[in-house]
Order: sequence, then C-alpha cells, then structure tokens
Amino acid sequence: MIQSKISGVGVALITPFDKYEIDYNALERMIEHVIGGGVDFIVALGSTAETPTLSLVERQQVLRFVVDKTAGRVPVVAGMGSNDTHALVEHLHNFDLSGISAILSVVPYYNKPSQEGIYRHFMAVAEASPVPVIIYNVPGRTGVNMTAQTTLRLAHATKNIVAVKEASGDIEQMQVILDGRPSDFLVLSGDDGITVELVKRGGNGVISVAANAFPGVFCKCVHDAMAGDIVKAEAEIERLNEAIALLFKEGNPTGVKCMTSVMGLTSDLPRLPLIAGSEELREKMKIAVEKYELR
Repeated sequence: MIQSKISGVGVALITPFDKYEIDYNALERMIEHVIGGGVDFIVALGSTAETPTLSLVERQQVLRFVVDKTAGRVPVVAGMGSNDTHALVEHLHNFDLSGISAILSVVPYYNKPSQEGIYRHFMAVAEASPVPVIIYNVPGRTGVNMTAQTTLRLAHATKNIVAVKEASGDIEQMQVILDGRPSDFLVLSGDDGITVELVKRGGNGVISVAANAFPGVFCKCVHDAMAGDIVKAEAEIERLNEAIALLFKEGNPTGVKCMTSVMGLTSDLPRLPLIAGSEELREKMKIAVEKYELR
C-alpha cells in the first residue's frame, strides 16, 4: 500500500546550486547523505527545493536525477502545486511521473481561496493525478489555512488523496484530523519540532527540513517515537531543538543550506530572492554541530 511507503521520515530535499546553476554533484551527495541517514522517502521539488525559481526544464531534470540516483532504495514523492487549478491539471497530464510514488500538492497560494475553492481544487488534482496525492497545508506560505473540516472532507471524498502534510502549527487542528480521518489516511507533520507530539497523538511521521542536514539523529528520534518509545524520542527532540530552530532563524531553505554548507555537503547559495545565511548564523551552526554531535 502507498501508505506504508510515505510514513516515517520524508525529507524535503534541497536543490544545491553552484553560483546560479544546479549542482548535480552536490545533489547526488545529498541523496546519498539522507538515504544513508535513514530517511523513509524523499520529496523532490517542494518549497524547500526552491521550486518556484526552477524552470520547467530544470524541474523535469531534477526529478529524473533524483529518481535515477535513488534507484528504488526509497520512494520518491514529487512536489506538484499551483495556484492555477487548470494549469496544474494540464501539468499532471503531461509531466513525466514515472518512478514517482505520490505527489505533494500545496494549498493554492496568494489567491486566498475559500474552503470550498480549496476542496474543488484538490478534487480536480486528485482526479487528474496518475499517482496518489498528499495535500499540503502551510498557511504561513499560502496565506490561507485549510481547515480540519476541509481536510477530512477531502480524505473521505476520494481514495486518491491519501495523506496530509500539516504545517499549520496548530496541534489541536491536527488532533481533529486524527480523530476524524479514514483509517488509512496519513497525517504527516510539516514542522520538525512538533513531530514527536504529533506521533504521540497517532500521527504517521513528518516531511522534514532537518533531515537534509542531520538525518541520522533526526530519523532516530522520529523512529523511536513511532516505535512507541516516546520518552526517549522526547529527550532526543529536546536535544535537537536548538539546532532545528537555527534552521529556520533566517528562513527556509536559507537556514538549512547554511547548515549543509557548514557540514561540507553543499554550498550555502539559494537563488534570489533568497540570500545566503549570515555569518552570525553560520557561527552558531558550527557551535551546534559540535555541541550536539550532528555530523
């Protein structure tokens, strides 16, 4: 079942750059780094991948590269979102999704649709998508919150919507979804720091930014929680909280790219309008890497 492929720790994979161009050598290093660290699946072309600044050709190339280099070792999920429903449906009909286990599709951004508009948008996506759909609620980026009621309405309306990535930061909203979901519908955290609490309440894992930088220690924490060792997982996430906070101090993926640069994996360069992390942030990250043994 698809649900077994997309539970646990998914990593929202960054797109490394060398100056302006995609650094495919560094991207391959990242793929090996996160798989070696124990992630359960990879999400390519999400917001952490800076997809809005990638051309259509680059998106296709990155996705093919990730699928090829992953080589079936873990499932690959592709970010496929838009604030133009018709364009997204056409894109889903034409985009090469071979080797992809599911798509991750964000609530339409900037337009601020109503809950009914969100529902109709995702029903159109579910009908068009040749693979299962993970819906993604991140009001801090989109400008509108998909309510628990809308999420549950979608979960019960179609079998092709199989999970939600919840990044509202509202644990009580997540609880309503947990309480009312179909038995095979997954609830994944979109916030690294709240993952253990969500799993404790019955959630199914996380799509993580932190797993780019320190997948080994972060995956151990989440896997312990999912195995029922909540006390151990809570102690581990407490140890990681400072480092996780640094990843978001100057925005995402600015922070995580600064951390992967400190760890010698990639450059720290995003594409404009994002900029590299400050020297102050870099120094704090160096201290955290050593203090918490994150390498």
